[in-house]
Amino acid sequence: MTRFNPSILRRTLLSGLAALALGSAAPTGPASAEDKPEIIRIGSTAPGHLKFILERHSGSLAKEFEKDGIKVEFIAFTNGGSEATTALATGAVEFIYTGNNPALRVAAAGADVKAIGLSSYVKANGSAIIVKTDSPIKSLADLKGKKVAYLAGTVRHSTFAKALKSVSLSLTDVESLNLAFDASGPALVRGDVDAVVESGDVAAKLVETGQARVILDASSHPEWSAPFVISANGDFVRKYPDLVKRLLKVDIETARWADAHPEDTIKIFVDETKSSEKSVRETYKDNVFYQDPKITPEALASLKSEEQFMADAKLLKGSVDYDKWIDTSFLDAAYKEVDAKKSN
Repeated sequence: MTRFNPSILRRTLLSGLAALALGSAAPTGPASAEDKPEIIRIGSTAPGHLKFILERHSGSLAKEFEKDGIKVEFIAFTNGGSEATTALATGAVEFIYTGNNPALRVAAAGADVKAIGLSSYVKANGSAIIVKTDSPIKSLADLKGKKVAYLAGTVRHSTFAKALKSVSLSLTDVESLNLAFDASGPALVRGDVDAVVESGDVAAKLVETGQARVILDASSHPEWSAPFVISANGDFVRKYPDLVKRLLKVDIETARWADAHPEDTIKIFVDETKSSEKSVRETYKDNVFYQDPKITPEALASLKSEEQFMADAKLLKGSVDYDKWIDTSFLDAAYKEVDAKKSN
């Protein structure tokens, strides 16, 4: 796997943003059979969504496109979903696996992106709020006026807003610090922040070593969950529709492989992300992984509900045009081919 050069990413983002500002992003039609990209770049919020991790580990996507002479590159964005969706909208990457919040935010902003499938739809919210083991903070209400670290624009951001609302507080009642866990975890241990909001398997690193304790495990609030999304750059979708379908075929096959190989799936995810195995098994109880990319009516309703919450909580600018944003045609075609192959 080729590593992505951060300076190239920055230059691509800047040039893409300049093009958007000048309105120079012109619609394109399908490419000719001879025309193909040299590389397909696939991003995910770090450490990576499950299918992203499995596809990177197995090389399944690389194998799918190597016969075309197309390289596949995986990029884990360490600064959250906003960084990832900006890269997508400006063409620095072609596909991303992100949480619902950044996906909805970039769609509401009117960026040229398409929701082409689900990254996952885990019904238990995977976020946790932790404090130091000896902290006097015992409940959510005790967070009023405290310093709380989390990555802005992520699912954790939204989950924290929902948690505060449940005790009649809001984000304005705390001092928020925009930090990833590699900074917020040490800050919590030092006492520089009072609490951290992070995914449960990541937060478990401090909990299991006795350095932190959980004051809220959001998995107890499945009503706070919403699907994670696979998004694609709109220009790439229009130019290379067959490549989009082929990527989704691998995605479907990866989801089905995970269900058929639960122990291998858990081991790969734990090893690659250095997550807590105990926490990962709690997230995927009974070896159910919720990786099917189909955008069901239930998933769509959940995304619309999440968008409404984000708007009410002032976490969203603009509104999503779902008819324009969601395109299931590639996924429908991919299912037909995968199922036809299975029946042969």
